[in-house]
Amino acid sequence: MRTKLPFIKMHGCGNDYIYFDGFTTDIPSPDALSEKLHERMMYDRHKGIGSDGFVLILPDADADAKMRMFNPDGSESAMCGNAVRCIGKYLYETDIVKKPRMSIATLSGNKELELIVKDETVTAVRVNMGLARTKPHEIPVNLPGEAIVGREVNLTVKPYEITCVSMGNPHAVIFYEDIDHFDLQIIGPIIENASIFPKRTNVEVAQMISRNHIRMRVWERGTGETMACGTGACATAVAAVLMGYCDKGTDIRCVLRGGELIINYTDEAVYMTGDCVKVFEGMVEL
Repeated sequence: MRTKLPFIKMHGCGNDYIYFDGFTTDIPSPDALSEKLHERMMYDRHKGIGSDGFVLILPDADADAKMRMFNPDGSESAMCGNAVRCIGKYLYETDIVKKPRMSIATLSGNKELELIVKDETVTAVRVNMGLARTKPHEIPVNLPGEAIVGREVNLTVKPYEITCVSMGNPHAVIFYEDIDHFDLQIIGPIIENASIFPKRTNVEVAQMISRNHIRMRVWERGTGETMACGTGACATAVAAVLMGYCDKGTDIRCVLRGGELIINYTDEAVYMTGDCVKVFEGMVEL
């Protein structure tokens, strides 16, 4: 017998996921759900719902809710900045957590959300993404030194300068003069799976438009190129500050393929502000 499971599709800057509400619905195990969604081609944008993965919104004893996020290849991510904003919107607009400030538990720690609400609709969310980590063992990346900033490494057919940052998940940032002509489809997976990254890595290629204004593209670990990545934008802004391209404690405009995020990197935390959009609701047969 097939089971029907309600879902909601949402996106932040075009980074879209299939969300399942564990407050009101009994959800199968993540492994079983991932297998069924893959089997039914639900990630496919022509033959299914279309998404960058799926997210579980679950009760939590120490926070207002808990997020678990899974990639199309079945791997679980510790954190997704675009998804956590959408969870804040969902919880508020369904009256599950009717607060303009809330805490969401993730595998990389609790994230504090500040909702921007207009006429009972959450239009944007500011997230305290926590501290940026730059020590190699924290990322992790198997390279010597106190930090990997503009370090030339030869991982592909030519060397690239990478800056490594962890925002609860690993990122390797490359600054490039013209990101539209950077072959991310080839270079992204090579760097993602390079032996120096024991847990693989996300890859960002960034172009400075002016001071505190960045254009960027993202290759997400376990997914491929996506329209946006919240942790990737945070890592890129941090890398830009470390490289001297942007200013610490200042709003940094990060323009991705799917939209724009505002990042502010301080000594206490990295703050991210961006949109959150409901696309549609439905039922999926498993």
